[in-house]
Amino acid sequence: MRGSVVKDSLKDQAAIIGVGKTAQGKLPGSTQLSLAADAFVAALDDSGLDKSDIDGLLTFPGTTAPEGPLNYLRLGETLGIDPAFTGSMSMGGGTAGALVQTAAMAVSTGMATNVACVFGDAAKTGGSRFSRASGWGDSWDIWGMMGAAANSAVAASRHMALYGTTSEQLAEVAVACRRHASMNPDAVMRKPITIADHQASRWIVEPLRLLDCCLISDGGVCVIVTSAERARARDTRQPPVFISGMGQGYTTRTLEREDWWYVPHQKQALDRAWKMAGIGPSDVDVAQLYDNFTISVLLWLEHAGFCGVGEAGSFVEGGRIQLGGDLPVNTAGGNLSESYMEGWLHIVEGVRQLRGQGGPRQVEDAEVCLVTGRGMTLNCSNAMILSKDGLTR
Repeated sequence: MRGSVVKDSLKDQAAIIGVGKTAQGKLPGSTQLSLAADAFVAALDDSGLDKSDIDGLLTFPGTTAPEGPLNYLRLGETLGIDPAFTGSMSMGGGTAGALVQTAAMAVSTGMATNVACVFGDAAKTGGSRFSRASGWGDSWDIWGMMGAAANSAVAASRHMALYGTTSEQLAEVAVACRRHASMNPDAVMRKPITIADHQASRWIVEPLRLLDCCLISDGGVCVIVTSAERARARDTRQPPVFISGMGQGYTTRTLEREDWWYVPHQKQALDRAWKMAGIGPSDVDVAQLYDNFTISVLLWLEHAGFCGVGEAGSFVEGGRIQLGGDLPVNTAGGNLSESYMEGWLHIVEGVRQLRGQGGPRQVEDAEVCLVTGRGMTLNCSNAMILSKDGLTR
């Protein structure tokens, strides 16, 4: 089309040049707004940009906001930014990836120069329990379907019934994430655990135990995205990390779909990301897989093609997803042990691994990282392939 600036592919057309986060855990006196602003300042410093360089602002409203949702208007006013490209999106744990992908599209098509994607939440001090009815409105609570744990308990039960997956195999995920968090000074839960510890933890919703479930946390995170051209041309404070593949997948249906529990749209998101990047699972050095519950990691492993359908339970045995194993997963501790920032910290850790900034948890020679996100009532999913130098040849 004459005059069109839309590229045939967005592969390696955008890069992450700044990440920032606040302290995590229980932060009395903090608000969504203060945490988001602090994270923005940290990311700005990480990137070496000036505030005047930011002309794109995307936000996730968060879960607990007595002062009102963290939309782009409130945050923009606080930061003193009049963006050329802006908006807010709410997809639960699928929001972080969706916003970064939106930012990548914006900078690749000239809609913005540098986009800050910002999250802040005071869920811990705000008293969030994520225990409301699981369906839209109150439609599911009459069946006892209360909270996100109930949704994933259905998935875990079905996986166990069909494929023989065991609670001890779920424990392998929890143990791996806690081992990695023990090497992360910023993680909320750092005391190592064993499979026996997992088995001794109380039931939340059978077959999920306490140590199968993610944390509830206060904190803020910011990711700054620019075009690959600008990232390569300017002398950035940090080496850029390229977005080599992106994909999203959604369903608007839940219990009326027999396979809803298996979240097949996650595979669609991954397939689209693999196709754009032009690589496959064997090319991945480290993975940051959204882990609101341990069963989530097993499903991601199968959807991504690291193993076959029904094989993820045996795949994770013997430390295979720990540092030093075949596929290190959630190297900062993930939602299960680092902090529950609804997937935002998975992106931050992916960036730091590819920069070589993982410290004692650094994956040697890491060049390609898979990052995934999922949210709402298992309706939203996305995947990104991040690379150290870009995959365009």
